[in-house]
Amino acid sequence: MQALSFLTAFAVCLLLCGLLLPVLKRLKAGQEILEYVTEHSGKRGTPTMGGIAFIITVALLSAVFCNWSNRATAVAVVVFVAYGVVGFLDDFIKIKFKRNMGLHAYQKIIVQLAIAVLVALFVRGDVSVGDKLRLPFTNVSVNIGFWIVPLVVFIYLACTNSVNLTDGIDGLAASTTICFLGGMIALLGRELKLLESVGDTYAYKQTQDVIMLCFLSCGALTAFLLFNCNNALVFMGDTGSLALGAMVACVAIFTRMSLFIPIVGLMFVVSSVSVIMQVVYFKLTKGKRIFLMSPFHHHLQKKKWSETRICILYCTVTVLITFVLLYFGE
Repeated sequence: MQALSFLTAFAVCLLLCGLLLPVLKRLKAGQEILEYVTEHSGKRGTPTMGGIAFIITVALLSAVFCNWSNRATAVAVVVFVAYGVVGFLDDFIKIKFKRNMGLHAYQKIIVQLAIAVLVALFVRGDVSVGDKLRLPFTNVSVNIGFWIVPLVVFIYLACTNSVNLTDGIDGLAASTTICFLGGMIALLGRELKLLESVGDTYAYKQTQDVIMLCFLSCGALTAFLLFNCNNALVFMGDTGSLALGAMVACVAIFTRMSLFIPIVGLMFVVSSVSVIMQVVYFKLTKGKRIFLMSPFHHHLQKKKWSETRICILYCTVTVLITFVLLYFGE
């Protein structure tokens, strides 16, 4: 069933991308490029909002391959789509007014925060998730009580914005997310055995559903990569990157694996932390920089790394970390 879900998602997303691309071109939904990213000047006008294809694919097929009577699963899919809608509004404004900035930062944060708070309150009261957290490299779970609420809110804001920052070169966000979700599939497969041994039926069923969501997402993203790898025919836009950030968060949160995100998703963390370090250092030193450009993948570009090489680096690190977790988590 898992292989079937992957192949079905691949086929559906491939078809949707093929149908969507000429529509985006006809609507002149081209990406505006920041002037200081000189390496991307030739990409101006490339169609954006391609994330619509994999969002629709995952949302529709989740109704077929997942158990929507499980409230947590339904909420995860709705949140995935909701963040995609926020990104779509941002992209639409950019295209409409021919500028690189869409929604104001405070507008995006307010909406993202509102969604995150609602989900956090749901998580705390849901029997399949609750306030439990699995500790990496152990078989131990801890209860953190009400602190699960601010933690979940922080995770959604961090993940959506980190994946959004990682979406800076062709195929990077999509390929890194595939590796992250693939890693989570492996880790959650082991988690299923533990949940079965302790008789946690609710969490067991929820984890099964999340694994299926991972397979659907990986299938859809693999098809999308055929259009998004260097040289990209279409960008996912904020539509896709915010939705993927939400999926990254949902997969971990709804399986009590939130603490695994900064480990398996290290390269997403690198994107955010490199920006924060650059901004802080720039202000403290009145104009000096740590990186040639941030996020970190742009620094590598300035070092003359090809976009394909950068994608391979991010994917390799993610895969290796997963193997380390699997090995030391026995």
